[in-house]
Amino acid sequence: MRSTERPALSSSLGAAEFRRWYWLKEELQAFARTQEISAAGSKEQLAERIAAFLAGTPLPAPVAPARSSRQRLVPPLTIHTVIPAGHPCSQVLREFFVNALGPGFRFDAPMREFFAANDGTATLAAALDHWHATRDAAPRPISPQFELNRFSRDWHAAHPGGSRDQMIQAWKAYRALPVDQRIQDSV
Repeated sequence: MRSTERPALSSSLGAAEFRRWYWLKEELQAFARTQEISAAGSKEQLAERIAAFLAGTPLPAPVAPARSSRQRLVPPLTIHTVIPAGHPCSQVLREFFVNALGPGFRFDAPMREFFAANDGTATLAAALDHWHATRDAAPRPISPQFELNRFSRDWHAAHPGGSRDQMIQAWKAYRALPVDQRIQDSV
C-alpha cells in the first residue's frame, strides 16, 4: 500500500515514491550534495537527476546556464538605450520599467521571453512597446516547476476575496498530500 505520509528523502526511497511528493528545492539540493549528485540547475532538473539516482539509471547531465552578455547597462537609461544580447532582467532594468510603467511592473513571461530573444538590436522603447502589446493577452500557462505560482493563481481565482495567508495555508495542506491524492478542485 502506498504511504499517505511523506517519507524522508533518503537513498532507500524509490523513484516512483519520490515523485509522489512535493519537495522544496533546498531539500533536493541538500540531498543531492549528500549523494554527491550535482545540485545545480532548476528544481525540475534537480528532481530529474535525483529520480534517476533513486531508480539506479544514468543521471541526466546538468544543463549549463546560458551565458549572459558581459556588457551591462548602467543608468541613466532612456528609451533609446540599446539592450545588449543576453542581458539579464536586472535591477537596473527593473528600476527603468518601474519608473516608466509604475510600481506594478514585473518581469513576467512575455518580458523574460523578449529579453531572451533579443539579438542586441532592441531598444528599451521596443521593450516598452512589447510590454503594452502583451498586457491584454490571456493568462499563460505556468511552467510545472512553478507549482506554488500555479496553485496561487488558481486559488485566488476560486477565492477572489481570500487573503494571502489563507492561500498559503491552503497551499501547505495541498502540498502535504501525495500527487496522486491531490484534487485540483481543492484550490
